[in-house]
This record gives sequence, structure tokens and C-alpha cells, in this order.
Amino acid sequence: MVEHLWAGWRMPYIRAGSGEGDEPSIVIPEGMTLFEAILHSGRPDAETYILWRGDHSFALLNAYPYTSGHVMVLPQRAVPLLGDLTSEEYMELWEGVRLATVAITAAYEPQGMNIGANLGRGAGAGFPDHLHVHVLPRWEGDTNFMTSVANTRVLPEALADSWLRIRGAWPVA
Repeated sequence: MVEHLWAGWRMPYIRAGSGEGDEPSIVIPEGMTLFEAILHSGRPDAETYILWRGDHSFALLNAYPYTSGHVMVLPQRAVPLLGDLTSEEYMELWEGVRLATVAITAAYEPQGMNIGANLGRGAGAGFPDHLHVHVLPRWEGDTNFMTSVANTRVLPEALADSWLRIRGAWPVA
């Protein structure tokens, strides 16, 4: 018997990414990274899933989350390595990580949290020219049959709902 995993909320996202949906895809201008294009798109934060904007850094939901509530914190300027950041960018990046942990804790009450960065293609960075720090909630039972045997992740919440939940819990400076 074939098992089906329905995720009906994904179709608008898929169609938007292909340019077929009602929402235009993010256009990446020459010389910009995807993250810079999202930041400067002029689209509402609720569409781009930007959670927070600082003077030098910002946070947004991961469009391909490992689990619901998967946030990325990154500098506004595209740099590949931590050593390429100015002192101000570095300090605000890690303040953004701290704020993300506070918001995720308030929004999801996780049993743990993963925080990490993949710097360089050799380390697994999907976007090696624009460093970003992943912050995601974890629970003791979130690695289960679906992940370990079926190589499938079940995300119980739409990105828009995750955005509302975390944005509502984001600490006000």
C-alpha cells in the first residue's frame, strides 16, 4: 500500500517559486545575493518572511525549513566569512541570534535548539557568498520514522503561520 503525505499549503509556495503563481518570484538583480534581493525587494515582510531588521543584520524564516520555526539570521551585506564582518555587523548578527532564540522559545517552547552556520561550499553552505546563522527549535521526538527510514520531514505548520507566531514573539528593542 502506498502512503500519501498531504501538504496542500505548499502549492501556492511552489507556484510562486516557479513564476506561475499570483505572487511574482523574487528577482535577483546582477551583483546581489538571493538574501540581498529578498531584503531589498520592497515586498511586505509577511511575504518575504522577514522577522526582524536591524541596522546591519536581519532575520527571516528558512524557505526550506528543517522543522517549523527554522530561522536564519544574517548580515544585510553579503560576506562569506565571519572574519569579513565589521565589528558592528558581527555584534548585531549575534544579537539577532539571541533575539531569535528568545522568540523561538516563546513561540514554540522547544526542548532544545540548534544554532549553526555552514561557512563555505565544503561545509555544506547552499549560499556560500552570504553567511547566515541557522536557529531552529528541536524536540526529543522530532527525529522519527519519517526522517530516519522514509527520508521525509513532516512540517506541521505553514510558513505564513510560523512567521506570525515568531514575529508575534520577537522581542521589541
